[in-house]
Amino acid sequence: MMQGVVNLRREATLTVVVGNSNQQLQAIETVIDTGFTGFLSLPSAIIATLNLPWSASDIVTLGDGSETLFDLYTATVIWDGQYRNIYIAESETEPLLGMAMLYGYRLLVDAVEGGIVKIEAL
Repeated sequence: MMQGVVNLRREATLTVVVGNSNQQLQAIETVIDTGFTGFLSLPSAIIATLNLPWSASDIVTLGDGSETLFDLYTATVIWDGQYRNIYIAESETEPLLGMAMLYGYRLLVDAVEGGIVKIEAL
């Protein structure tokens, strides 16, 4: 089980440890976004700091229905105590945790400021 918190902006958050192939690790506070179907998005500055390798580009449909091109990078995250290889979408927003990360897990949110966010395997 993993645990996060609802922040003052009423967003469900979770700290995720992201790393590169050289085992350089960084803890990143993410906002859980159930409308994002990818794994994780990070701004270019964090991608550069971790020196994540580019993997591909993909056209993605945004929440407003528009389409945009995202660069995807490969990274390793610590997820539920295990190392997991994922794709990171480069986006100049706050780091987002998407449904591809949550697939196979239950998300429970106490939807008040300071509320507990729990993610547990199904």
